[in-house]
Formats: sequence, structure tokens, C-alpha cells
Amino acid sequence: MKFSLQLNSRKAIALSIFLAVSLPGVVLAEAAVDASDVKARDVLRQMTDHLAKLKTFTAKTANTVEVVLVSGQKLQFDSAAELAVARPDRMRAVRIGDLEQQELVYDGKSLTVFNRADGTPYYATVAAPPTLEGALDFARESLDVIAPVGDLLYADAYNLLMEDVISGLYVGPSVVGGVRVHHLAFRGTQTDWQIWIDEGDKPLPRKMVITSKWTTGAPQYTVTTSDWNLAPKLSAAQFRFEAPKGAVKVDFIAPTAAKALPGKTSVEGTK
Repeated sequence: MKFSLQLNSRKAIALSIFLAVSLPGVVLAEAAVDASDVKARDVLRQMTDHLAKLKTFTAKTANTVEVVLVSGQKLQFDSAAELAVARPDRMRAVRIGDLEQQELVYDGKSLTVFNRADGTPYYATVAAPPTLEGALDFARESLDVIAPVGDLLYADAYNLLMEDVISGLYVGPSVVGGVRVHHLAFRGTQTDWQIWIDEGDKPLPRKMVITSKWTTGAPQYTVTTSDWNLAPKLSAAQFRFEAPKGAVKVDFIAPTAAKALPGKTSVEGTK
């Protein structure tokens, strides 16, 4: 391959950073880095605004969480989920994976978690806040239950995502699952994360990778999305939980109490 003097965006970013380090005071290089940060934030904002405006949608996700053993060895656990959302107060998520087989159903009044993983199916139902955002907070903080791509479901997802961010980088155009996307990278105080967002007038999140950089081994959580339907026909019945025959009703246990149970283990970061 012949060398080309035409730099693509990724090479231009790398060159600008090199110049900024090698030649202090080079204003052009600093401006290029600043412009990359601004563009990354702008593209992210377009995505979160687009999702917030969607009244209903369905999507599929594939997730991988890494766990680092005391020995330093890494293990990966996979799961897949199907998600249906009807704003402002309906959600259903069905998750099947190595660590759990679970349904999360929210109907605007109550939140139900149904689990099939341990032989006898069981479920628990509790009163929940009247908005999707309130229910997501309640599930996370009080029940230690996290919906698939939960951070992206908030109407104010942009500010939530940017709470810990130090800087952003527009890496450049890319392709995920055959779809043309923007590749963004953000640095935070506790985590670094990347996100790939569809090009065009429907900027949907296509992939996200979160790195826990201060945890030994820097484990990553990866999620990809597919099969987006932005105008599904969703009925109220889809957001009502009907316990299957043989399912046992139980009560929720507070996360702190659950972690104290003998033999109880927890995989931090599982979503």
C-alpha cells in the first residue's frame, strides 16, 4: 500500500496529540483536541435527545461482563435481552444469560422481577414510582436490579452519562454489525467508556464498552444493540405480569441483607 498524505480523522487526532506533547504551545494541536471533545459530546447529545423523544420502542441487546478472579484470570459471562419501552411509565425486559434468566416488568404502578434460573420459578412484586425514571432509580438503589442499557433509558440520559467525564474524544467513523456509526470515547475518574452511535437522522446507540480502570485487571462490560423498532404496536397487556403456573411469590430482600446471606455471591457491574 502506498503512503498517502491524506490523513483520516483517526490519524489526524493521533498526530494532533503527538504535536501537543512534542511541541508545547502548539495552539493548532490543542484546538484539534478541543474540537474532538466538543464533537464527541455533540454526537452523544444527539443520541440521548433522540432516545428521549421516542414514545415507544423495542430493541435487543447482547451483553458481556468480565469478572477478574483473585488469581488475575478473567472470566466472561454473556446474556441477551429483549426490551420494550412505552414512555412515560411502561417497560418490560426479558434477560437470558449465564448468570440469570430474568424478567423485569413495570406497569406504571408496580415493578415485578421474575426469575427462572434456580429450578423453581419465583417472582416478587413491589409498588413503584409513577415514572420510568423513578422506577429505574428505585430498582437500582432499593432492589439492586438494573435494566438492560438502563442508563440510556432516562429522559436526561446525557447528564447522567457525563457526570464522571473528564474528557471526550471523537475517534472517527466506524462500522458495527454492518451499520455505519460514530465512534466516541470518554475518560472518567472511575471508568473509561466508549460508545458507537448510528450515523444519520436516527442516532441510535449500537455498542458500548465500559472499563473499570481502577479495579484490578480493568474488567470491561460490553453491550451491543440490534433489531430496533421505533414504532412498535405495544398493548397494555404486554406490561402486565401474569405469573405462570407453578411460580412462587416471594418478597424482595434489601441488597445489603441479600449480600450477607451465607453462600451469597454478587457479580458487581452486571447489567
